[in-house]
Amino acid sequence: MRARLPLVRWYASFASFGVPQAAAPIAFALVALPVTGDANSGAAMILAMTLAQLLGAVPLARLGRSRPLGFLKLLILIRALALGSIAVLAAYQAPFAALVAAAAVAGLVNGAAFGFLRSVLNHLVAAGKLPRALGLAATLNEVIFVSSPLVASALGSVSPVLAVGALTLIGAAPLLLVPAVSSPVPAIGAGSEGRVLNRTMLMWLLCTVAMNAAVGAVEIGAVALAVNFGFAPEMGFLFPVALCAAAFTGGVWVTVRNRRPPLRAVVGYLCLASLGAGLSAWNHSVTLTLVGAALVGFFLPLLATHVQLALDDLAPPDRRAEVFAMLRNAQAVGLITISLALSVWSLHIALVLAAALLLAATLSVVGSGLRQSTS
Repeated sequence: MRARLPLVRWYASFASFGVPQAAAPIAFALVALPVTGDANSGAAMILAMTLAQLLGAVPLARLGRSRPLGFLKLLILIRALALGSIAVLAAYQAPFAALVAAAAVAGLVNGAAFGFLRSVLNHLVAAGKLPRALGLAATLNEVIFVSSPLVASALGSVSPVLAVGALTLIGAAPLLLVPAVSSPVPAIGAGSEGRVLNRTMLMWLLCTVAMNAAVGAVEIGAVALAVNFGFAPEMGFLFPVALCAAAFTGGVWVTVRNRRPPLRAVVGYLCLASLGAGLSAWNHSVTLTLVGAALVGFFLPLLATHVQLALDDLAPPDRRAEVFAMLRNAQAVGLITISLALSVWSLHIALVLAAALLLAATLSVVGSGLRQSTS
Protein backbone atom coordinates (compact mmCIF):
# COMPACT_ATOMS: atom_id res chain seq x y z
CA MET A 1 0.00 0.00 0.00
CA ARG A 2 2.84 2.39 0.82
CA ALA A 3 4.28 1.87 -2.66
CA ARG A 4 0.96 2.98 -4.15
CA LEU A 5 0.62 6.05 -1.93
CA PRO A 6 2.34 8.47 -4.39
CA LEU A 7 -0.07 7.38 -7.14
CA VAL A 8 -3.07 7.76 -4.82
CA ARG A 9 -1.82 11.25 -3.96
CA TRP A 10 -1.50 12.05 -7.66
CA TYR A 11 -5.11 10.99 -8.30
CA ALA A 12 -6.25 13.12 -5.38
CA SER A 13 -4.23 16.04 -6.78
CA PHE A 14 -5.67 15.51 -10.26
CA ALA A 15 -9.23 15.40 -8.95
CA SER A 16 -8.94 18.45 -6.72
CA PHE A 17 -7.10 20.38 -9.43
CA GLY A 18 -10.08 19.98 -11.77
CA VAL A 19 -12.73 21.16 -9.32
CA PRO A 20 -12.37 24.95 -9.88
CA GLN A 21 -12.69 24.65 -13.66
CA ALA A 22 -15.66 22.28 -13.38
CA ALA A 23 -17.48 24.44 -10.81
CA ALA A 24 -16.56 27.84 -12.25
CA PRO A 25 -19.53 28.27 -14.67
CA ILE A 26 -21.99 27.99 -11.77
CA ALA A 27 -19.88 29.73 -9.13
CA PHE A 28 -18.95 32.66 -11.37
CA ALA A 29 -22.55 33.15 -12.50
CA LEU A 30 -23.62 33.32 -8.85
CA VAL A 31 -20.98 35.90 -7.85
CA ALA A 32 -21.62 37.97 -10.99
CA LEU A 33 -25.38 38.20 -10.43
CA PRO A 34 -25.33 40.60 -7.43
CA VAL A 35 -22.70 42.79 -9.11
CA THR A 36 -24.20 43.13 -12.60
CA GLY A 37 -27.77 41.96 -12.12
CA ASP A 38 -27.26 39.41 -14.89
CA ALA A 39 -26.20 35.81 -14.23
CA ASN A 40 -24.99 35.57 -17.83
CA SER A 41 -22.15 37.93 -16.88
CA GLY A 42 -20.43 34.89 -15.38
CA ALA A 43 -19.77 33.78 -18.96
CA ALA A 44 -17.47 36.80 -19.39
CA MET A 45 -15.39 35.58 -16.46
CA ILE A 46 -15.21 32.07 -17.98
CA LEU A 47 -14.20 33.55 -21.34
CA ALA A 48 -11.46 35.65 -19.70
CA MET A 49 -10.17 32.59 -17.86
CA THR A 50 -10.13 30.45 -21.00
CA LEU A 51 -8.51 33.04 -23.27
CA ALA A 52 -5.83 33.71 -20.66
CA GLN A 53 -5.14 29.97 -20.47
CA LEU A 54 -4.61 29.86 -24.25
CA LEU A 55 -2.09 32.69 -23.96
CA GLY A 56 -0.19 31.47 -20.90
CA ALA A 57 -0.10 27.68 -21.15
CA VAL A 58 2.87 27.10 -23.45
CA PRO A 59 5.11 30.04 -22.40
CA LEU A 60 4.73 29.19 -18.70
CA ALA A 61 5.30 25.48 -19.38
CA ARG A 62 8.58 26.40 -21.08
CA LEU A 63 9.54 28.77 -18.29
CA GLY A 64 9.25 26.13 -15.57
CA ARG A 65 11.18 23.30 -17.20
CA SER A 66 14.25 23.63 -14.99
CA ARG A 67 12.30 23.13 -11.71
CA PRO A 68 8.98 21.57 -12.73
CA LEU A 69 7.65 20.40 -9.38
CA GLY A 70 8.35 23.67 -7.59
CA PHE A 71 6.99 25.62 -10.54
CA LEU A 72 3.82 23.50 -10.53
CA LYS A 73 3.21 24.42 -6.88
CA LEU A 74 3.86 28.08 -7.66
CA LEU A 75 1.29 28.02 -10.46
CA ILE A 76 -1.29 26.32 -8.23
CA LEU A 77 -0.64 28.91 -5.51
CA ILE A 78 -1.12 31.76 -7.99
CA ARG A 79 -4.39 30.23 -9.17
CA ALA A 80 -5.59 29.81 -5.59
CA LEU A 81 -4.76 33.43 -4.78
CA ALA A 82 -6.55 34.61 -7.91
CA LEU A 83 -9.67 32.55 -7.14
CA GLY A 84 -9.56 33.63 -3.51
CA SER A 85 -9.41 37.26 -4.60
CA ILE A 86 -12.64 36.71 -6.58
CA ALA A 87 -14.36 35.68 -3.35
CA VAL A 88 -12.97 38.71 -1.49
CA LEU A 89 -13.82 41.13 -4.31
CA ALA A 90 -17.34 39.73 -4.56
CA ALA A 91 -17.81 40.03 -0.80
CA TYR A 92 -16.92 43.73 -0.99
CA GLN A 93 -18.95 44.23 -4.21
CA ALA A 94 -15.93 45.35 -6.23
CA PRO A 95 -16.41 46.44 -9.86
CA PHE A 96 -17.13 43.58 -12.23
CA ALA A 97 -13.98 44.34 -14.23
CA ALA A 98 -11.92 43.38 -11.17
CA LEU A 99 -13.64 39.99 -11.02
CA VAL A 100 -12.93 39.43 -14.72
CA ALA A 101 -9.27 40.35 -14.23
CA ALA A 102 -8.91 37.92 -11.31
CA ALA A 103 -10.51 35.15 -13.37
CA ALA A 104 -8.02 35.87 -16.16
CA VAL A 105 -5.08 35.49 -13.75
CA ALA A 106 -6.47 32.14 -12.58
CA GLY A 107 -6.76 30.99 -16.18
CA LEU A 108 -3.32 32.24 -17.18
CA VAL A 109 -1.57 29.59 -15.07
CA ASN A 110 -4.11 26.80 -15.44
CA GLY A 111 -2.90 25.18 -18.67
CA ALA A 112 0.76 25.04 -17.69
CA ALA A 113 -0.12 23.71 -14.23
CA PHE A 114 -2.09 20.89 -15.86
CA GLY A 115 0.87 20.11 -18.12
CA PHE A 116 3.28 19.77 -15.20
CA LEU A 117 0.78 17.78 -13.12
CA ARG A 118 0.13 15.35 -15.97
CA SER A 119 3.87 14.90 -16.63
CA VAL A 120 4.37 13.75 -13.02
CA LEU A 121 2.24 10.67 -13.77
CA ASN A 122 4.91 9.34 -16.15
CA HIS A 123 7.25 8.97 -13.18
CA LEU A 124 4.73 7.11 -11.02
CA VAL A 125 3.44 4.51 -13.48
CA ALA A 126 5.27 2.07 -15.74
CA ALA A 127 4.66 2.61 -19.45
CA GLY A 128 2.70 -0.64 -19.73
CA LYS A 129 0.24 0.49 -17.05
CA LEU A 130 -0.35 4.00 -18.39
CA PRO A 131 -3.57 3.08 -20.26
CA ARG A 132 -5.13 1.87 -17.00
CA ALA A 133 -3.90 4.92 -15.09
CA LEU A 134 -5.23 7.32 -17.73
CA GLY A 135 -8.53 5.44 -17.94
CA LEU A 136 -8.99 5.80 -14.19
CA ALA A 137 -8.07 9.49 -14.45
CA ALA A 138 -10.67 9.95 -17.21
CA THR A 139 -13.32 8.24 -15.07
CA LEU A 140 -12.39 10.42 -12.11
CA ASN A 141 -12.58 13.49 -14.33
CA GLU A 142 -16.17 12.67 -15.29
CA VAL A 143 -17.12 12.33 -11.62
CA ILE A 144 -15.56 15.73 -10.88
CA PHE A 145 -17.25 17.49 -13.79
CA VAL A 146 -20.65 16.08 -12.83
CA SER A 147 -20.42 16.61 -9.07
CA SER A 148 -18.59 19.96 -8.88
CA PRO A 149 -21.41 22.09 -10.39
CA LEU A 150 -23.86 20.44 -7.99
CA VAL A 151 -21.67 21.29 -5.01
CA ALA A 152 -21.21 24.86 -6.30
CA SER A 153 -24.98 25.24 -6.67
CA ALA A 154 -25.63 23.92 -3.17
CA LEU A 155 -23.03 26.18 -1.56
CA GLY A 156 -24.03 29.11 -3.77
CA SER A 157 -27.60 28.87 -2.51
CA VAL A 158 -26.16 29.70 0.92
CA SER A 159 -23.62 32.25 -0.29
CA PRO A 160 -21.91 32.78 -3.69
CA VAL A 161 -18.78 33.87 -1.85
CA LEU A 162 -18.82 30.58 0.06
CA ALA A 163 -19.02 28.65 -3.22
CA VAL A 164 -15.98 30.41 -4.69
CA GLY A 165 -14.10 30.08 -1.40
CA ALA A 166 -14.75 26.34 -1.30
CA LEU A 167 -13.57 25.70 -4.85
CA THR A 168 -10.49 27.83 -4.08
CA LEU A 169 -9.53 25.64 -1.12
CA ILE A 170 -10.22 22.39 -2.96
CA GLY A 171 -8.28 23.57 -6.00
CA ALA A 172 -5.30 24.42 -3.79
CA ALA A 173 -5.13 20.89 -2.33
CA PRO A 174 -2.41 19.74 -4.79
CA LEU A 175 -0.02 22.06 -2.94
CA LEU A 176 -0.04 19.44 -0.18
CA LEU A 177 -1.06 16.35 -2.12
CA VAL A 178 1.09 16.25 -5.24
CA PRO A 179 3.77 13.58 -4.68
CA ALA A 180 7.44 14.42 -4.81
CA VAL A 181 9.24 12.45 -7.50
CA SER A 182 12.92 12.27 -8.24
CA SER A 183 13.82 14.22 -11.37
CA PRO A 184 10.21 14.86 -12.47
CA VAL A 185 11.53 15.94 -15.85
CA PRO A 186 14.87 14.89 -17.36
CA ALA A 187 17.59 17.46 -17.67
CA ILE A 188 17.26 19.81 -20.63
CA GLY A 189 19.50 18.58 -23.38
CA ALA A 190 20.72 19.70 -26.75
CA GLY A 191 18.03 19.79 -29.38
CA SER A 192 15.32 20.46 -26.83
CA GLU A 193 14.84 24.05 -27.90
CA GLY A 194 12.81 25.31 -30.82
CA ARG A 195 9.59 23.91 -32.23
CA VAL A 196 8.22 20.83 -30.49
CA LEU A 197 5.12 20.23 -32.61
CA ASN A 198 5.17 17.96 -35.63
CA ARG A 199 2.55 16.81 -38.11
CA THR A 200 1.48 13.77 -36.08
CA MET A 201 1.12 15.80 -32.88
CA LEU A 202 -1.06 18.31 -34.71
CA MET A 203 -3.25 15.47 -35.94
CA TRP A 204 -3.87 14.21 -32.40
CA LEU A 205 -4.48 17.75 -31.15
CA LEU A 206 -7.07 18.15 -33.92
CA CYS A 207 -8.76 14.99 -32.62
CA THR A 208 -8.84 16.57 -29.16
CA VAL A 209 -10.38 19.78 -30.52
CA ALA A 210 -13.02 17.75 -32.38
CA MET A 211 -13.94 15.48 -29.47
CA ASN A 212 -14.28 18.39 -27.06
CA ALA A 213 -16.35 20.30 -29.60
CA ALA A 214 -18.72 17.33 -29.84
CA VAL A 215 -18.92 17.10 -26.05
CA GLY A 216 -19.42 20.85 -25.73
CA ALA A 217 -22.22 20.86 -28.31
CA VAL A 218 -24.22 18.51 -26.07
CA GLU A 219 -23.28 19.99 -22.69
CA ILE A 220 -23.44 23.70 -23.56
CA GLY A 221 -26.43 23.26 -25.88
CA ALA A 222 -28.34 21.02 -23.46
CA VAL A 223 -31.09 23.53 -22.64
CA ALA A 224 -31.49 24.47 -26.30
CA LEU A 225 -31.80 20.76 -27.16
CA ALA A 226 -34.57 20.31 -24.60
CA VAL A 227 -36.49 23.33 -25.89
CA ASN A 228 -35.95 22.15 -29.47
CA PHE A 229 -37.81 18.91 -28.69
CA GLY A 230 -40.63 20.71 -26.89
CA PHE A 231 -39.48 19.97 -23.33
CA ALA A 232 -39.17 22.40 -20.45
CA PRO A 233 -35.69 23.97 -20.22
CA GLU A 234 -35.09 22.13 -16.94
CA MET A 235 -35.11 18.84 -18.85
CA GLY A 236 -31.88 19.80 -20.57
CA PHE A 237 -29.99 17.77 -17.96
CA LEU A 238 -30.98 14.56 -19.83
CA PHE A 239 -28.43 15.06 -22.60
CA PRO A 240 -25.32 15.78 -20.48
CA VAL A 241 -26.29 12.96 -18.11
CA ALA A 242 -26.42 10.49 -21.02
CA LEU A 243 -23.02 11.72 -22.23
CA CYS A 244 -21.38 11.69 -18.80
CA ALA A 245 -22.77 8.26 -17.84
CA ALA A 246 -21.43 6.83 -21.08
CA ALA A 247 -18.08 8.56 -20.56
CA PHE A 248 -17.85 7.09 -17.07
CA THR A 249 -18.48 3.64 -18.58
CA GLY A 250 -15.85 4.25 -21.24
CA GLY A 251 -13.33 5.26 -18.60
CA VAL A 252 -14.00 2.07 -16.66
CA TRP A 253 -13.59 0.06 -19.88
CA VAL A 254 -10.15 1.60 -20.53
CA THR A 255 -9.11 1.03 -16.91
CA VAL A 256 -10.12 -2.63 -16.88
CA ARG A 257 -8.61 -3.51 -20.26
CA ASN A 258 -5.32 -1.60 -19.74
CA ARG A 259 -4.43 -2.01 -23.40
CA ARG A 260 -3.21 0.40 -26.00
CA PRO A 261 -5.47 0.03 -29.04
CA PRO A 262 -4.03 -0.38 -32.56
CA LEU A 263 -4.55 2.43 -35.05
CA ARG A 264 -7.40 0.60 -36.81
CA ALA A 265 -9.28 0.44 -33.50
CA VAL A 266 -8.74 4.17 -32.96
CA VAL A 267 -10.16 4.82 -36.44
CA GLY A 268 -13.17 2.72 -35.42
CA TYR A 269 -13.59 4.77 -32.23
CA LEU A 270 -13.50 7.97 -34.26
CA CYS A 271 -16.00 6.64 -36.79
CA LEU A 272 -18.46 5.66 -34.06
CA ALA A 273 -17.98 8.97 -32.24
CA SER A 274 -18.59 10.76 -35.57
CA LEU A 275 -21.76 8.70 -35.99
CA GLY A 276 -22.85 9.83 -32.53
CA ALA A 277 -22.20 13.47 -33.36
CA GLY A 278 -24.04 13.00 -36.65
CA LEU A 279 -27.08 11.52 -34.90
CA SER A 280 -27.20 14.53 -32.58
CA ALA A 281 -26.87 16.92 -35.53
CA TRP A 282 -29.64 15.06 -37.43
CA ASN A 283 -32.06 16.30 -34.78
CA HIS A 284 -34.53 13.54 -35.67
CA SER A 285 -35.75 12.51 -32.23
CA VAL A 286 -34.93 12.64 -28.55
CA THR A 287 -33.99 8.95 -28.54
CA LEU A 288 -31.50 9.24 -31.40
CA THR A 289 -30.03 12.41 -29.92
CA LEU A 290 -29.52 10.66 -26.58
CA VAL A 291 -27.93 7.69 -28.37
CA GLY A 292 -25.66 10.10 -30.23
CA ALA A 293 -24.66 11.84 -27.00
CA ALA A 294 -23.93 8.46 -25.38
CA LEU A 295 -21.74 7.38 -28.32
CA VAL A 296 -19.71 10.57 -28.10
CA GLY A 297 -19.42 10.17 -24.33
CA PHE A 298 -18.36 6.52 -24.38
CA PHE A 299 -15.55 7.06 -26.86
CA LEU A 300 -14.30 10.28 -25.24
CA PRO A 301 -12.09 8.55 -22.60
CA LEU A 302 -10.96 5.89 -25.09
CA LEU A 303 -9.77 8.52 -27.55
CA ALA A 304 -8.44 10.87 -24.87
CA THR A 305 -6.35 8.06 -23.41
CA HIS A 306 -4.93 7.13 -26.81
CA VAL A 307 -4.10 10.76 -27.59
CA GLN A 308 -2.21 11.15 -24.32
CA LEU A 309 -0.25 7.95 -24.97
CA ALA A 310 0.57 9.11 -28.49
CA LEU A 311 1.75 12.50 -27.25
CA ASP A 312 3.80 10.74 -24.56
CA ASP A 313 5.67 8.91 -27.32
CA LEU A 314 6.12 11.94 -29.54
CA ALA A 315 7.12 14.58 -26.96
CA PRO A 316 10.76 15.01 -25.88
CA PRO A 317 10.85 13.86 -22.22
CA ASP A 318 11.88 17.30 -20.94
CA ARG A 319 9.06 19.00 -22.87
CA ARG A 320 6.13 16.79 -21.94
CA ALA A 321 4.64 19.49 -19.71
CA GLU A 322 4.67 21.88 -22.67
CA VAL A 323 2.96 19.32 -24.93
CA PHE A 324 0.32 18.50 -22.32
CA ALA A 325 -0.29 22.23 -21.88
CA MET A 326 -1.00 22.31 -25.63
CA LEU A 327 -3.39 19.40 -25.12
CA ARG A 328 -5.24 21.43 -22.48
CA ASN A 329 -5.43 24.32 -24.93
CA ALA A 330 -6.79 22.03 -27.64
CA GLN A 331 -9.57 20.99 -25.26
CA ALA A 332 -10.35 24.66 -24.63
CA VAL A 333 -10.35 25.49 -28.36
CA GLY A 334 -12.99 22.82 -28.98
CA LEU A 335 -15.25 24.27 -26.29
CA ILE A 336 -14.69 27.87 -27.43
CA THR A 337 -15.49 26.95 -31.04
CA ILE A 338 -18.82 25.45 -30.07
CA SER A 339 -19.63 28.27 -27.64
CA LEU A 340 -19.10 30.80 -30.43
CA ALA A 341 -21.20 28.75 -32.87
CA LEU A 342 -24.04 28.60 -30.34
CA SER A 343 -23.77 32.31 -29.59
CA VAL A 344 -23.38 33.63 -33.14
CA TRP A 345 -25.39 31.10 -35.16
CA SER A 346 -27.65 28.37 -33.81
CA LEU A 347 -27.81 25.02 -32.07
CA HIS A 348 -28.17 23.16 -35.37
CA ILE A 349 -25.07 24.77 -36.87
CA ALA A 350 -23.10 24.05 -33.70
CA LEU A 351 -24.07 20.36 -33.83
CA VAL A 352 -23.24 20.11 -37.54
CA LEU A 353 -19.91 21.84 -36.96
CA ALA A 354 -19.02 19.38 -34.18
CA ALA A 355 -19.86 16.42 -36.44
CA ALA A 356 -17.83 17.95 -39.29
CA LEU A 357 -14.80 18.45 -37.04
CA LEU A 358 -14.96 14.84 -35.88
CA LEU A 359 -15.25 13.62 -39.46
CA ALA A 360 -12.24 15.74 -40.43
CA ALA A 361 -10.25 14.30 -37.53
CA THR A 362 -11.23 10.77 -38.56
CA LEU A 363 -10.12 11.36 -42.14
CA SER A 364 -6.87 12.85 -40.88
CA VAL A 365 -6.08 9.72 -38.85
CA VAL A 366 -7.07 7.46 -41.77
CA GLY A 367 -4.77 9.43 -44.06
CA SER A 368 -1.93 9.13 -41.58
CA GLY A 369 -2.44 5.37 -41.37
CA LEU A 370 -2.41 5.05 -45.14
CA ARG A 371 0.83 7.04 -45.38
CA GLN A 372 2.45 4.81 -42.77
CA SER A 373 1.37 1.63 -44.57
CA THR A 374 2.77 2.80 -47.92
CA SER A 375 6.06 4.18 -46.57
